[in-house]
This record gives sequence, C-alpha cells and structure tokens, in this order.
Amino acid sequence: MKILFTFFNPSGGMETLNRIRSKALMERGIESHLLYNLDGEGRQNIKGIPTFVTSDPDTIRKLIEREKYHAIIICSDIHMLVQISSFGYDGRIIFEFQGLGTPEEALLILQGFKERIQRHADALLYPQTAHLRKLIRSFFPDIPQYCFDDPLDTRNFGYTSYPRKPFPVIGWIGRIQVNKNWREFLLLGQRLLKLYPGLYLWLFDDDTLSDSTELAGYRQMLAEDPLLSSRLIRYSNIPHELMADYLSIIGDSGGMLISTSIREGFGYAVAEAMLCRCPVLSTDSGGVRRFIFHNTTGKFYTRGNLEEGVAEAVSLMLNPLLREQLAQNAEAHIRKHFSADLYAERFIAMLNGLEATSPFFAPDYGL
Repeated sequence: MKILFTFFNPSGGMETLNRIRSKALMERGIESHLLYNLDGEGRQNIKGIPTFVTSDPDTIRKLIEREKYHAIIICSDIHMLVQISSFGYDGRIIFEFQGLGTPEEALLILQGFKERIQRHADALLYPQTAHLRKLIRSFFPDIPQYCFDDPLDTRNFGYTSYPRKPFPVIGWIGRIQVNKNWREFLLLGQRLLKLYPGLYLWLFDDDTLSDSTELAGYRQMLAEDPLLSSRLIRYSNIPHELMADYLSIIGDSGGMLISTSIREGFGYAVAEAMLCRCPVLSTDSGGVRRFIFHNTTGKFYTRGNLEEGVAEAVSLMLNPLLREQLAQNAEAHIRKHFSADLYAERFIAMLNGLEATSPFFAPDYGL
C-alpha cells in the first residue's frame, strides 16, 4: 500500500506530524510520501521519506498517476482537494483538519469549505480537539469521520541530561503571529525578570514565517526594554532533533516552557516539552487539554491574566518536588497515550474501515 500526505509547507506541527506518522506507517509496510506546495525550513528534518515540493498542477497529476496512491490525505488545503479530485483520481481522498485557529475562525473556514468537502472528500480526519470535533460533526454529518490523537516520536525524542545552567530558562516555541500570542510571553517575561534578575528567555521560531506587522511590534517591544532585550535569545529554525536537548536543558535549569497560544488544534511544542521532562505552563488553547491536567501533568493559567501566569510560574520555580512530580507524570502520560505505534494502529484501522464499509463516525479513540 502507498499513501500521500499533502500540506502547504514543511513547517511547525504539520512537518512534525507528517514525518512521525510516515515513519511509523512505513515500519508497517505502508509506503508514505509527502507533498508540499512550497519549500520551508522544516524540510531539513525530513530524512528517508520521499518528499516532493511543487504547486504545479500538471506535475502533481503526473506524480499521482505514476505512484498510484491507495489514499491521499490532504490537510487543510481545499484547493488541493478540488484539484486532485479533478484529475479523476480513483483512490480514497481523506481531508484532514489541523488547527484552524480560533473557534470563530474555524467556523468561517468550514462554512467556506463545506460544499467542496461534501463533493470531493471520502472521509474526514482530525485530532481529539473538542471544538473541532463539535464543529466538524455538525457540518458534515454524512461523511465518514475519524478522530484520534496526533503522535509523538516517543522512541527517539526525549530527555537527555546535560550540566545544569546556573540560571533558570523560560522557553517559548511558536511563530511571531497573533494566534501564538508572543506578546503575552514577553509581558510575562518582563514581570518574571523583576523577580529573577538572572533569568533568561529562549524564544524558538521559524523566522521565515513571521507576520510582518507582528514582527515590527516584537522588535519595538524589545527596543523599549533593554533588560528584556538583553535576556531574550531568539533561536530560529533549530533542527527538530536538537529541540529535545534544548527542552531538557530548560527543564533542568529550574525553568519551564510557557505556551501562550490563543488556539491550538494539538499543541506539539507542549507535548514534546512534556516528553522531555520540561515543566509546562500554558493557556487553555484547546488541543493541549488532551495532555495537560492542572497540577498533575502541567499547569494552566488564564490567557490575559498576567498576575495569575506569574504566580503559577513562580510556584513551579519555587517547588522542586512539584516540578519533579509534574515532569514524571507528564512524560508517562505522553508515552502511554501518544506513541507513534498507537497512531499507526488507528490510522491503519481507518484505512481498513474505508476500504470495507466506510462507517459513519468511526469510534473516537482515547475518550
């Protein structure tokens, strides 16, 4: 069996998801290929997976005709869905939803996509995110749907011990865009620096995907605060395999990862930090509810409430026993419920279900 995953560009959580699930499926005899419309910095992470980068319709059509894919999984790209269907492709077309922004944004997207999805998609796939599940089921009651968690590479990505930093580090992973809410991270950093003058902030992003207006605001904020500027280190386009090292170092420093997102469909940065025993403080951005349980595997704070965010961060920094308990619980939870092996089993069951009877609303996994 041979399948194709498509997305706009190899970056962020989608690059991670496609790479992890492709390798897991290939271990089970399912040849997996990747197709991106545009190139991206995340391509450096892809090894051993046939990957194509093109937006040319004729090239895409010839690729599909040559490779004879059993199924094509198209993530979020409604134009690609219509295009591949127009080629006369006779395999299974699965339209995948990831993210989609805030519930209001997701609603607008689904309203715009509805007619084309109904006409061209054989099935829908999306992660266990409450607002996505509710919206998609209400919009597409007659299309087979598969809802299960995204995977992590629990075998190769995880904690490594390094000499402890002499200062605490607060990390943040995202893009300089509105939804990632970078500004709130810097505001929290300003307040924490007053309490911990030796603190450092490490910001990880893809500098090719910053919103120009937001980037200007980011630079202005740093220019207006020399202390913040001197204590913030921006890391762009770090190879994914090295992120486990950075997250391990952040956790051992006595710091944490802070996630300030408005909305996440899954939240890879948070889940990977937990896998690396790095304590996490996060907004309730939707998808992270699958792995953050307050004061058990991590901590939540109310987005916009800086006082609460600082108080929760300080509680983590002052309580080594709590940090250790959260880190242990978080790592165990990720390993048990989000392994690539488990994902591959569910994905193969989806393909088998579509090949057989295409049941509506295949069982939710993990609920």
